[in-house]
Amino acid sequence: MRELTTTRNNPMIDPSLHIWGGEIAIYLFLGGLVAGIMMISGYFLLRGRHKEVECSCLRMPALNIVLLSLGMLALFLDLEHKLYVWRMYATFKPASPMSWGAWILLLVYPALAANLLIKPPERLSAWFPFLSRLSGQLNASQGAIRAIAALNMALGAMLGIYTGILLSAFGARPLWNSAALSILFLVSGLSTAAALVHLVARDRHEREVLARADIGFLAAELLVILLFLIGLLSSTSVHIEAAQSLISGPYAPVFWVFVIGLGIVVPLVVQPLVVSHRIAHTPVAPILVITGGLILRYVIVFAGQASHWAPMAVSR
Repeated sequence: MRELTTTRNNPMIDPSLHIWGGEIAIYLFLGGLVAGIMMISGYFLLRGRHKEVECSCLRMPALNIVLLSLGMLALFLDLEHKLYVWRMYATFKPASPMSWGAWILLLVYPALAANLLIKPPERLSAWFPFLSRLSGQLNASQGAIRAIAALNMALGAMLGIYTGILLSAFGARPLWNSAALSILFLVSGLSTAAALVHLVARDRHEREVLARADIGFLAAELLVILLFLIGLLSSTSVHIEAAQSLISGPYAPVFWVFVIGLGIVVPLVVQPLVVSHRIAHTPVAPILVITGGLILRYVIVFAGQASHWAPMAVSR
């Protein structure tokens, strides 16, 4: 990461100030999405739904691996000195958010692989017959299933929170300088994950469970956004100015229309009608939730980069 990893002796770093591209927003979105799916899959495993052939917890780990790899690729493309990326994984620095993130991501892959082994894809089992035997042993042990579920839920929560810490730890940008950002990205990740799993779930009961859960996630996300803005508005003048960029400034139209309106409020109206069977099941609400979650990351990333502690010089 270009701005967050600035130190004098780090060869990955360019000491000059760089502006992030959209790759970081994509990485934050995919990271939160993977985190949410891991927590949902872990919950279903704890409830014993892995015994159901149509359970999404048996199919989502493979998709999660693909999504996380795409997110890692987006992160790699944003690095200034790509040849030195291996150094992030050669050392661990407790005070560095980037170091924590790098190692959390390394641990996530084995957790996803363990979840995948509960029911490996048929083609993969045909290529590697020992996977079927290993899957049988895992399914015969309830303790192993619970351990995999707990590991996925714990690492999913850590990954989701980390996507917010990655920005909030960077105090040079007032908009990001809020502890609420970690909770916001975690809840948003759960919401987009519930929407995605809702879209691909084959079991009707599972879709309804996820729709109900997403109503709660969306309501919580709206509350956290409110607290996030209140926290900024009750702080220093630069924090107030940063909040105004979302409330009434250049990013306000996108924020209010696509993030709040279409991404949260409309699904909050549609989903209860679907759950209560007043209207037919529709993919519109989940698609809006996923799109709103992506746009939220873009707005926070780019609006945050535009916020500064020192007043900008105004040209006449």
